[in-house]
Amino acid sequence: MGFPAFAPVTALLIQRAYLGAAVRNSVDEAMDQEVEELRQIAATVDPATGEPYAADIRALFDAFYSRYVPLTGEFVVNVIDGVGYKVAPSRPVPMDLAERWAGVTGPERDAATTEFGPIRWVAVPLLEEEGRPGGVFVAAYYMAERSQPVDDAIRITALVLGSIFVLASVVAWIAAGDILRPVRLVTDTARSITESDLSRRIPVEGDDEVGRLATTFNEMLDRLEEAFATQRRFVDDAGHELRTPITVIRGQLELMGEDPDERKQTMEIVNSELDRMSRMVEDLLTLARSETPEFIERRPIDLADFMEEMQVKVSGLVGREVALEEAGQGVFSGDRQRLTQAVTNLVRNSVEHGGPEVRVSIGGSIDAGIVRLWVTNDGPGIPEEVRARMFERFYRGSGRRSGTGAGLGLAIVRAIVEGHGGRIDLESRPGRTQFEISLPAEPTEEVQWPGS
Repeated sequence: MGFPAFAPVTALLIQRAYLGAAVRNSVDEAMDQEVEELRQIAATVDPATGEPYAADIRALFDAFYSRYVPLTGEFVVNVIDGVGYKVAPSRPVPMDLAERWAGVTGPERDAATTEFGPIRWVAVPLLEEEGRPGGVFVAAYYMAERSQPVDDAIRITALVLGSIFVLASVVAWIAAGDILRPVRLVTDTARSITESDLSRRIPVEGDDEVGRLATTFNEMLDRLEEAFATQRRFVDDAGHELRTPITVIRGQLELMGEDPDERKQTMEIVNSELDRMSRMVEDLLTLARSETPEFIERRPIDLADFMEEMQVKVSGLVGREVALEEAGQGVFSGDRQRLTQAVTNLVRNSVEHGGPEVRVSIGGSIDAGIVRLWVTNDGPGIPEEVRARMFERFYRGSGRRSGTGAGLGLAIVRAIVEGHGGRIDLESRPGRTQFEISLPAEPTEEVQWPGS
C-alpha cells in the first residue's frame, strides 16, 4: 500500500485514538459529577424527618434516585451492608464486579472487560456515624454504548475517504494514461528506430512539458537523421574516391610489361595515385580531428610575420608569385599550423580553378577585435549554384568530379575557421573572386560580425 493510501488510514487511526480518549475523559467527568451530587445531597436535611441524609444511607440513595437522570450507557449501583440495594436504570451487573463493589473500603476507579462488554466505573464507600462502612455508591458506564457514535463516525469517515481514494485513483489512472501516452510514444518510436530508418516522428499535442519533450525528441531525430545521412554520403564518397586510385593502380600493374620505359611510366602513375590516396587520407583525418576539442591549439601570432611567411610558402607551393596586398600590425590568438593550412588550401584552389594566367594575392588585417585573412584572384568567377555547396566535403564544381583533388580542401578550410569561432565569406564575379576569413582576435571576445 503506497503513501496516498497510508496517509488517510493513519489519519483515521489518530482520529479514533483521539475521540476514544475524549469519550473516556467525558465518562470520568460524568461519574465524578454523580459522586459530587451524592455528596451534596448527603450534606442536606431530609425534609420528611428533619434528619441529615448522612444519617440514613437508604434515604440518601432514595433522594439521589429521585433526582437522577442517567446518560447513555450509564447506571448506578447501591450497596447497603454488603447487600445490593438498587441498580438504576436496570442493567445486568457482572457477578464478580458486584462482589468486588460490595467489599470496597476506599474510593476506587477502574475499568474491566466483562461478558456484557467493557465497563468503566468509580466506587465510593459511605460511612455511618460510628465510622464503619454502611454502603457503597457505584457510578458505572457500559463503554460500548458511549463509544458507538464514535465508531459510527469513524466507519462513515472511512467509507467516504475510501470512496474518494478509489475514485481519485481511477481518475488519476485515466489522467496518467493520457499524460504518459506521449512518453509511451517516445519509447515506442525510440524502439522502432534503426540505422536505416530515422523517419518516424512523435505527434506533438499541446505546449506542456510532455509536448516540449516530444518536440525535443523530434528535433533530436532530425539531427540524427541528418548526421546519419551525412555519414552515409561521406562513406559513399570516400569509398568512391579511394576506389578510383586503387582501380588505376590495379589496371596499371596488370598491364605493365617488361619494357623498362613502360615500367618506369607505370611506377610514376602508381606513385602519383598513391600520393593522391595519402593526401586524401590525411584530409579525412584532418576533418575527423576537427570534431575534437584538441583540433585547435591557440598560440599568440604576429600578423605581419605570419602574412610574410605565408607569401613565401604559397608562392613556392604553387610555383608562381603570390602578391601580398597587406600585412597588418598586431598579435592575435590562433593555431598557426591550421591557419597556414587554410590559407594554403584557398591559394591552391584559386590556382587550380583559375587557370594558368590567374593572378593571386593574399592579405591580412586586424580591426575592432576581428582578424581578417583573405585570398583574391582575378579568375573567371564562380557560378552562383557552385558557391552554395563548394565548402561541402567531396564537392567539386557543378557536381562534376574532375581534376586531381578529392574535394576536401575547402571543407577543411571551413572546419579550421569554425574551430577558431570564425566565419568564411565568398564574393565572386568575373575578374575578381575573394575568400575572406574572419576570426576573433581573442577566443573570449564577443564579436559582432559585419552584416550580421
